[in-house]
Amino acid sequence: MEGNLLIAHGGGPTSVINASLMGVIDEAKKHAEIKGIYGACQGIEGVLAGDFIDLRREPTSKVNRLPFTPSSALGSCRRKLTDSDYPLILEILEKFNIRYLFYNGGNDSMDTCQKIAALAGDFNMRVIGIPKTIDNDLAQTDHCPGYGSAARYVAVTTMEMAQEAAGLPIFVFVLEVMGRNAGWLAAAAAMAKRDDQHGPHLIYLPERPFVKREFLEDVSSWHRQVKGVLVVASEGLVDDHGRSIADTGLVDGFGHKIPGGVGQTLSNLVINDLGINSRNEKPGLVGRASIAHQSTLDREEAIRVGEFAVKSAVGGKSGYMVAIKRISSAPYEAKLKLVPLAQVANVEKKFPQEWINARGNGINPNFVEYCLPLIGDPLPEYVLLEKRKVK
Repeated sequence: MEGNLLIAHGGGPTSVINASLMGVIDEAKKHAEIKGIYGACQGIEGVLAGDFIDLRREPTSKVNRLPFTPSSALGSCRRKLTDSDYPLILEILEKFNIRYLFYNGGNDSMDTCQKIAALAGDFNMRVIGIPKTIDNDLAQTDHCPGYGSAARYVAVTTMEMAQEAAGLPIFVFVLEVMGRNAGWLAAAAAMAKRDDQHGPHLIYLPERPFVKREFLEDVSSWHRQVKGVLVVASEGLVDDHGRSIADTGLVDGFGHKIPGGVGQTLSNLVINDLGINSRNEKPGLVGRASIAHQSTLDREEAIRVGEFAVKSAVGGKSGYMVAIKRISSAPYEAKLKLVPLAQVANVEKKFPQEWINARGNGINPNFVEYCLPLIGDPLPEYVLLEKRKVK
């Protein structure tokens, strides 16, 4: 089927979203039926405005640097479409003779992707979703491009904070990690654990209700042992009624509550209820698209996912998302497959309960086995001196 190709980005960028973009561009150039290769500026908003750039005209040298470029080179957005938007989108896609449409995003983007595919009707167009999210909460895929790199950032940052907590043991440090409803990213801190006494000492995820009394007991117990305590907490922590323990009162473009302030909330509890000095740190967006901590495996898989999306569309597939199926963890092996968008759109994959300890303040080794291959190269090794007193 001859026609033009369009790719758009949706939602929060990652450190490998541009790697998938390169995969799409490079693979598209191999197929004579694909004429124009276009990118929508600022995601679906660019589609609505017909604001496209010609990716064929970009020099090869630039395209080759895309996998090593942070954030979204095309630009992204958080725009919830209304019913009246879809006819306009189809009109624009027909105007530009878009026969191959790719949307690179998370849960909400896959919903948009599915609706466009369903409404295409007589206009012969193939629509494929390309997964992307640091939250790792897309259903029907072992993991998502973007997660491995963000998980590596969290693991290394936690290792560094653990060194700080041990080196100057005068605070309870609280590290707040992104993850609105799922704890996959905060759980990555477990890979920083070196021994029984070294941090992180406590990890809390939104999949378990946060209990203030138990938290204070946990911190007190560790403070008596090590003084410098490191707590890792997901920004999406909720109480036993499902209410955020640090609600900003704000919502994003899709109506999702914007979490924030969990680190400060927990630090305040430590200070006010326990009388112990506490500080909170929040890498936030700094870690979402960090190239410095980009996982080599994550980058390579993201490129392959982009290539596979184009091959699938050219082969006649539409209404699917590319997914990753793990074959083995050691050695790591995975293959790509297609899953119906209807099984992915607006479905959140939560962190498994069986990977959280009974107390709800730690992660078991099965998760580490799952996550370790995804972060690429081995984690750095920091020295822990054996402190033998001189007699």
